[in-house]
Amino acid sequence: MDVKYMRRALELAEEGSGFTNPNPVVGAVIVKEGKIIGEGYHKAYGSHHAEINAFNNAKEDVKGATMYVTLEPCSHFGKTPPCANAIIEKGIQKVVVALQDPNPQVEGKGIKLLRENGIEVVDGVLEKESRKLNEIFIKYITTNEPFLILKTAMTLDGKISTYTGDSKWITNEKSREYVHKLRHRVAAIMVGISTVLQDNPYLNTRLGDREGRDATRIIVDTSARISLGANMLNMKSSAKTIIATTELASKQKLQELKNKGVEIIMTPFVNDQVDLKYLMKALGERKIDSVLLEGGSEINYSAIEADIVDKMIAFIAPKLIGGRAAKTPVGGLGRALMKDAVTMNEIEVHRFDNDIMIEAYLRRE
Repeated sequence: MDVKYMRRALELAEEGSGFTNPNPVVGAVIVKEGKIIGEGYHKAYGSHHAEINAFNNAKEDVKGATMYVTLEPCSHFGKTPPCANAIIEKGIQKVVVALQDPNPQVEGKGIKLLRENGIEVVDGVLEKESRKLNEIFIKYITTNEPFLILKTAMTLDGKISTYTGDSKWITNEKSREYVHKLRHRVAAIMVGISTVLQDNPYLNTRLGDREGRDATRIIVDTSARISLGANMLNMKSSAKTIIATTELASKQKLQELKNKGVEIIMTPFVNDQVDLKYLMKALGERKIDSVLLEGGSEINYSAIEADIVDKMIAFIAPKLIGGRAAKTPVGGLGRALMKDAVTMNEIEVHRFDNDIMIEAYLRRE
């Protein structure tokens, strides 16, 4: 029964995905005498937490009930009062927790408080599932740097475009729909200037069946070559655009970009380009907890070399285009020896009709 109700709590938590950043997604279920009497999830950053929403939605008195929650109840005052205190005051008899909160302000304190007040606590139920659901939050809250997902799409022969540069479309419609769900979930989308100059993308979120949230757009542009007429600088969107650049950019061009509402992040000049490690720290300071890298082969290689990639999502379409000059997902100089190849773990394979999606985490020794 604990697994059954926790799965429902995880389903609820997922509903908040994309709206709570940089806070976690959390779901809560209240069960009394074998039936669910209340449900809730964290709907938006700064709003009521899942536990409080479950109490507010309860159909009957919750005293003596069991609460299932995907993340340890908070025990500190943040944007809202402590949930652990509310649980005690409401007379909940037992709390089942999936994952201990890695936030240093909580980190076991909520569970300790509940137990000190005579509430039975069971933790670790579907912990792995809850950890994956909140992988963005866990990375950000423990390092103050964003969780970075490198997304790429390639043909079966490993090409991301034809030799002429044409890349629309490699994958099918279902694969592209999933990418927009990823865009909705993350705080920012990052591309290199080459992608902007070649494709002139909008980098917005289009979910079709419901309203999506546009992520902050980040362009890595060492010398500020972006055109002032670029689509993403002239579109209607609630999300801002950030250009990461260096001292090579002209002051006049930077001022023109600022006049269009663009935020500029100046980074050190490292290996003839933007310092990506510095950029990640700067984004973390701006409460950007996650980045979806949708760039070309050169920035993909630079991100891997800078050791800022946490996860890779690769779509593979059953197409062959060939071409010596056709680009591959990861360019750059490359590794000289196979023993130095970047390896991955926790690999999952998914299907979107005929497309295959491989999801994996970069292994760090």
